[in-house]
Amino acid sequence: MSNQLPPAETGAEDVCCTPLASEPLSGDQAAELAHKFKAIADPVRLRLLSMIASHDGGEVCVCELTPRFALTGPTISHHLRVLREAGLITGERRGTWIYYRSHPAELARLSGVLVPELAMAVTA
Repeated sequence: MSNQLPPAETGAEDVCCTPLASEPLSGDQAAELAHKFKAIADPVRLRLLSMIASHDGGEVCVCELTPRFALTGPTISHHLRVLREAGLITGERRGTWIYYRSHPAELARLSGVLVPELAMAVTA
């Protein structure tokens, strides 16, 4: 059994990542992870991701997210786009609203990179 995590199901390149404590990351692995961690390194994006991931039913309308911040709609949209481009969330338009879902497997994959025990559980 390998310590490598499976690639994310985002349609992106198949770059797998081993836990940091197992072996050094390759340049491609480090670049991919840096992009994802950079996306959640902003307090607003981290809150948005948390709100989406923890919402009852697994999805939330942008109309429920925007009023929770003292920011404009376009600013919230920018932060959601960054999370989407990093492969951490997905959005589906329904009428005039967009409903967002997190990618639990991708979040587990990122966690597994930092916590070797989680990586073993994901690959088992």
